Order: sequence, then C-alpha cells, then structure tokens
Amino acid sequence: MTDQKSPRGSVDVAFVGRANIDLTAQVPRRATPGRTTFATSLTASPGGKSLNQTIAAARRGGRCCLIANVGADSWGHQIAAALADAGVDTRHLTLLPEATTGAAIIEVTPDGESYITLALSPATELTADDIQHASDAIDAQAFVVQLDLPPEPVTALLRRRPAPIIIGNLVPHPDLDKALLRHLDVLVVNQHEAAAILHTTNDDPLTAAAELRQLGPRIVVITAGAHGAAYADSRGSGRVPAPPVPVVDTTGAGDAFLGSLALDLARRVPLSDAITTAVHVGSAAVQHAGAQRSTIG
Repeated sequence: MTDQKSPRGSVDVAFVGRANIDLTAQVPRRATPGRTTFATSLTASPGGKSLNQTIAAARRGGRCCLIANVGADSWGHQIAAALADAGVDTRHLTLLPEATTGAAIIEVTPDGESYITLALSPATELTADDIQHASDAIDAQAFVVQLDLPPEPVTALLRRRPAPIIIGNLVPHPDLDKALLRHLDVLVVNQHEAAAILHTTNDDPLTAAAELRQLGPRIVVITAGAHGAAYADSRGSGRVPAPPVPVVDTTGAGDAFLGSLALDLARRVPLSDAITTAVHVGSAAVQHAGAQRSTIG
C-alpha cells in the first residue's frame, strides 16, 4: 500500500504487530456447555491490537504507520482502506497473495465486558526480514511492538533499536529471551498480563509495576480498567485514577490508551501527563461499541 505516506517515511510512532477483522456479537450471556446463546447480528470491522493502537494515535493527530501483514483478500483490503481513511501511512502494510487474514471472535455481554478469541493466520505473521526492511525505511520517534509476536521479529526489533523510544505491549511470547526486555524503554500491560508475567496473584498494579521494572524496562505502565493506571520509573511510582463513566464495550480500550500514550511519549510529553491523557482516552473508548471511535485532543 502507498496511501497516506509521510515525507521520507518520517512518523511519530511506528506500530509493529497484527491486524485482523473483528467479528463482534452482543450476547445476553455467554453460552454454557451444550447450550446456545442467541446474539445480535454479526458485525465485521477492522481490528487487532496494533491496528487499533495505530488508529487511536492517528485520530489524535499523530503521524503513524503500521507494520503488519494481512491477506490479499476482502478482509485485508477492508483493513487497508480503514487505515488509509484514518490517515495512517500504509506503505508497510503488506497484502500477501493466497494468505488468509486473521479474525477475532468477540462476544460482548450486557455489562460491556468483551471475551475475545483470536484466530491467527500463520501465513501473515511478521518475520525478522519484514522488521529489518521496515525499520530501515522509517524515521520514527517511537516504535511500539507486540511482544506476543513470534520471537524472531521481536528480537530483531529490540536489538536494532530503530527509534529513541521502544515500547513493548502484552505478555512476551514464551520463547522470547526475557533478557531482551532490558531494551524496552516502556512496558505497557494490563493487570492480568502483569500477573501472568510475574507468576503471581497479586492484583496491586503499583506493586506489579515496580516488580516488572526489575526485568529491565526503564518504565512500566499497568492499566487497571475502571481504576485507571499505575506506573513506575527510576524516579518513583504513581497512580492515575480513571473518571467514572458508563461502560458499553471494553473492546479496544487498552489499545486506545496505548495509542495515545505512545504518541505523547514520542512528542516528549512528561510521563504522568501522558498517562493522564491516555486514561481519559481509554475511558472514552468504553462508552461506545467497537474499538476505534473515540478520540481526544
């Protein structure tokens, strides 16, 4: 794709990860074994954590690109069009012939909670060569990488350090060398992911942020849903509360948070201010259905 190019590949943030189609249904309750739950009509919309994060940052006025592979099928073209419409640099979104675009099956219950099953498309997974080619061509202030990708592309990115700020998200792939986390400037995870990484049941995000820093990242940020976020860096730690809002759908709220945070950090906004804005962006995201409608100035 060549739509919406930034001059000479210069962007605020480059996002590295997956893009897929979200197949979403509103359900009165999740089905129990052997029973059927009737849902609303199915909607199909572009999604995936990296795509959601990219669009969230672009809608705040950021110059952004997405490094990802999709199939050259109807879903892949739908994803490419959505990114271009949002003003995203799409030159590193590759549509692969004869590959199938992945999909996420999302059930949303009346309390707004989302339950997601991701059907990966192995043929579209990024490779180390993809990372090398893209990072050589992009001048970015920050890179955001999904750590659950296969270890080869993640390792290639972390060792190359193609930007002043490297942000990691999600639980690392089990085969990723955990020593590589020292290359991260920022690690962003939610409470459940933090507990999985630390192999603990402790649900205090402030404590978890301090413990995760011991793995090497310079800054750790933990999102805590309705409780906002907690963070820890070399100067200490803190909490940022979330405003009380009605919850319609939590799908993509964490991605809206991270897209906003990455953009502000790329623009050298102080950490606490960047987290405060990101919390409000995430809070706005839960007030509507779907992953990509909210924005904040």
